[in-house]
Amino acid sequence: MENTFLFYFQLGWQHIVDWAALDHILFLGALCAVYTLVDWRRVLLLVTAFTIGHCLTLVLAGTDSLRLPADWVEMLIPATIMLTAVYNLSVNQDRLPDAASSSVFPTRLRLVYFFALLFGLIHGLGFSNTFRSMLFPGEEQQLVIQLLGFNLGIELGQVLIVVILLSLAYLFVEQFNLAAKKWNWLLSGGAFLVASMLFFERLLTMI
Repeated sequence: MENTFLFYFQLGWQHIVDWAALDHILFLGALCAVYTLVDWRRVLLLVTAFTIGHCLTLVLAGTDSLRLPADWVEMLIPATIMLTAVYNLSVNQDRLPDAASSSVFPTRLRLVYFFALLFGLIHGLGFSNTFRSMLFPGEEQQLVIQLLGFNLGIELGQVLIVVILLSLAYLFVEQFNLAAKKWNWLLSGGAFLVASMLFFERLLTMI
C-alpha cells in the first residue's frame, strides 16, 4: 500500500513541476497575478476550489465514468488561462473582495471561486488520460490510495509554485515598489500571450 501511494504521489508531483505541465503552471500564474504574499488567504481559497474541481475529474476518470476527446480538452485548457488573464486585466485591484474580512459573501467572489472550480475540472481532464493509463490492472481496490497519492502530489506541487509566485510578487510589489497593476499586466499579459499561442496551435491541428 505504501509503495503504491508513493508511486502515485511522485507521479502527481512530477506532473505539476515538469515543463510538460506548462499549461497548469501558466494557469496558476494567471490565478495569482492580482495577489501578493499578504493575500495568501484569498489565494488559498482559490487554489482549494481549483483543486476540488481537479480531484473530481480524476475520480471520474479513475472510475472510467468520464471520457472526453483529448483534442478538445487540450484546446480548452489554454482557453481557461486566457479567460483568467482577461479577467485579471479588467479587475480593479484596489477593490478585490476579501472573504476573510467580509461578513457577506460577495456575488463577484462566488463567481471567482465557481470559475476556479470549473477550470479545475477542465485541467483535471488534461491529466485524466495519463492517470487512467497508469492505473495498475487488477488493483482497482487500491483506487482510493492511487487517487489520494496522485492528488496530494499535484497539490504539493501547486503549493510550491503558488508560494514562489506570491513571494516574487511580494518582492517586486512590496519591496521594489513596482505598481501592483504593472505586475498584474506583466504576469497576466505573459500568460495570455503564451496560452493564446498554445490555443491556436492546438486549434489548427483539429482543423
